Amino acid sequence: MLVDSHCHLDYLEHDGANLDEIVARAHANGVERLVTICTKLSEFDRVLGIARRYPGIFCSVGVHPHEAGQEGVKNADRLLEFTDDPKVVGIGETGLDYYYENSPREAQQESFRAHIAAARESGLPLIVHARDADDDTIAILREEHKAGAFPGVIHCFTAGPALAEAALDIGFYISLAGIVTFKKAESLRETVRAVPMNRLLVETDSPFLAPIPKRGKRNEPSYVVHTAEKLAEIKGITPQDLAQKTTENFNCLFSKASMKEACPST
Repeated sequence: MLVDSHCHLDYLEHDGANLDEIVARAHANGVERLVTICTKLSEFDRVLGIARRYPGIFCSVGVHPHEAGQEGVKNADRLLEFTDDPKVVGIGETGLDYYYENSPREAQQESFRAHIAAARESGLPLIVHARDADDDTIAILREEHKAGAFPGVIHCFTAGPALAEAALDIGFYISLAGIVTFKKAESLRETVRAVPMNRLLVETDSPFLAPIPKRGKRNEPSYVVHTAEKLAEIKGITPQDLAQKTTENFNCLFSKASMKEACPST
């Protein structure tokens, strides 16, 4: 069994996709659980509604850094209102994006810290987006971790070893999406080789970043099998072992979705 730890089913539905068919294809490819990710609190009800529609599908609550200027949160309270729902298993996605800078950096950082506070208080994992902002992401994660530990994952990891090492040092996981299959991503693959197997997850980030051999198509959760196959090749193990280990890791981090106790962070 595989888990797609990060997808955007609401985006797919908005694009006219038939979610019943998408979920059926995922199940046919052994992808039994999905986490559909919230990017705007104003659209959380739609995200939660999708999660409630299907067994094995869960969701997060949060504000993407692109939306921090308009919808960013200043403290944890607004997020914590939703964390008791059995379908809400993560906080985010949050973080920093200095590539597009769709929101002011100060607003992104303030919202990021509020999400961290919510993760710390709720015990739910923080789902971090980081693009062209490695130094500030590292600094904030380290500073906040000193104030109190919190679980989390760097999703759709594309950075270098510095961010990977900093994340691993505070007990975070590293999640790989379709980019790791791209021909020009050798530097990313080199970083991934050094990540311990017990800290790896796989995701699609669908509908974006379809992996080879589906590149150029609209991504969907069933395609996570291709990312998993490439990751198994990188780590020198079988796809079956990769699936088993990343599912175990998902169960540790997203323990609410697995109905199991969270695993130790070290």
